[in-house]
Amino acid sequence: MSPEANMNTTASWQFLTNYALVLMHTSQRPESTGMEIAQAVGITERATRRILVDLQAAGYVELEKVGRRNRYRVDTHQPLGRIGDRDLTVGNLLELVLDKELREERVRDDGERE
Repeated sequence: MSPEANMNTTASWQFLTNYALVLMHTSQRPESTGMEIAQAVGITERATRRILVDLQAAGYVELEKVGRRNRYRVDTHQPLGRIGDRDLTVGNLLELVLDKELREERVRDDGERE
């Protein structure tokens, strides 16, 4: 099959898991609702809420109540594991996949909260 034909096919899988996608979305838009996150990631709201609970339990995300809404804070220092000879953190992943403007915005936000 030619490379051009290969580009037109839709894969039935993704490189990043739903957990990574939820984590990335909440790092960019910490005040998103469960429904907004679900729609952005392409999963159900129920699955999104389950993932957020798991991410909180593992220490990757902190939940702050702001009135009736939630605000999520992603801990960029949490380890993701070892890839090759390097230990990676959540921050390393976000730097890799987020564009420069969003990274700078996240750094400004982190500085204001600390």
